[in-house]
Amino acid sequence: MARNPRTLTGKVAAVTGGARGIGRATAEAMAREGIKVGIGDLDGDLARICAQEIGNGARGYDLNVTSRDSFVAFLDAVEADLGPLDVIVNNAGIMQLGEFHAESDLVTVRQFEINFHGVATGTKLALERMRPRRRGHIINIASSAGKVSPPGGATYAASKHAVVGLTEAVAAENAALGIDCSIVMPGVVNTELAAGLAKGRGVKISEPSDVADAIVATLKSPRLDVYVPRSIGGINRLLGLLPRSFGDALGRALKVDRILWAADSAQRSGYESRAARSESGVDDRDGSGGQ
Repeated sequence: MARNPRTLTGKVAAVTGGARGIGRATAEAMAREGIKVGIGDLDGDLARICAQEIGNGARGYDLNVTSRDSFVAFLDAVEADLGPLDVIVNNAGIMQLGEFHAESDLVTVRQFEINFHGVATGTKLALERMRPRRRGHIINIASSAGKVSPPGGATYAASKHAVVGLTEAVAAENAALGIDCSIVMPGVVNTELAAGLAKGRGVKISEPSDVADAIVATLKSPRLDVYVPRSIGGINRLLGLLPRSFGDALGRALKVDRILWAADSAQRSGYESRAARSESGVDDRDGSGGQ
């Protein structure tokens, strides 16, 4: 018999990269459910404006997910202001595209610093708070690229594969303690991070609110794998059952191999420029997280 959905009113959540895109939509959706939300973003001023606009007790904070000290300060402030942490949404992420052989080492390292190490740090720090209480929900924003390997975004895909593997292992390690873990794997989402991406076949482009609604749904009824839209899960399962050559052929038929590889560089120039500046510490990620 299916369990009744959990009540979320009064829960405390922290969202990284929460001032824009998927992060902001998630903060808005959780606040509507009565969750007290702490919004962390490198642009702390924008996070505070965002929190003020959302209302319902939301608070905004400075956060650099590549700094452990910054992350600790963020979660300490959330708990001091809102109460013990029940939910963390590790959402902050960047995506820089291009042929891997031409990618600088700095670009490779930076994507892993934000997309994987930032998620790993947030997960560890949340577990430090949740394990003694024997409750909590860790939601890590990966990507449909965390289950496949599209050309044109090798490092991005690798970082999201790492998030998937990390979250699966952490879920198994902490299930007996009453801590839930979820991997959110969107396809293409209408955010700046996805600017200029080519279109595949058979899967619609999602809005940030679609991802936010899926996150709220899994908070009410926890599950490990969360695909947005759900049809991506069926496609991935089918690809996994087919021999490699047949799976690759189906991927080409659905144009999955072209989504990143054939991205329009002119349309992406603004985002790519801001993502590149993050390499020198001027991190302008848009909070969209899981593409």
